[in-house]
Amino acid sequence: MGYVEELRALVGHRPLILVGAVTVIVDNLGRLLLEERKYPKDKWGLAGGLMELGESTEDVARREVLEETGLRVNGLHLINIYSGPNHFAIAENGDEFYTVTAAYYTDDYEGELAVDEAESLSFQFFSPDELPANMVGSHRLVIEDFLAKHYRLELPLK
Repeated sequence: MGYVEELRALVGHRPLILVGAVTVIVDNLGRLLLEERKYPKDKWGLAGGLMELGESTEDVARREVLEETGLRVNGLHLINIYSGPNHFAIAENGDEFYTVTAAYYTDDYEGELAVDEAESLSFQFFSPDELPANMVGSHRLVIEDFLAKHYRLELPLK
């Protein structure tokens, strides 16, 4: 049982503040990796998840990318930190939470994509001008910020 599950056993569905991280992964063609997620259903989003005790946000980003995609992330660059009333959510099971999300980007990764069937349906690299319409709203905001502030076609994105 992880940290969040332990908290939920104590507080039920009451609102919590949860810290997490997401990562924009850019391939050598300048395309962005998106995950077709099981939750929220029929949405595309970024690889990411919630912090466990003792982790840094960078640790979370690397662990979640590895767990969800099979890729090992090396260098990470901060896009922004997202928090506040617009980052409130209610899970399908009724759990309420506010997220504080550290968003990173990288083109420094290795390995072969492998779908974690517990969380994902598929992965696909998308050109920035061909992103799917049905995206997780907060992840779309992260990508918009990344594209406006950090994206350029010449690689690497250092």
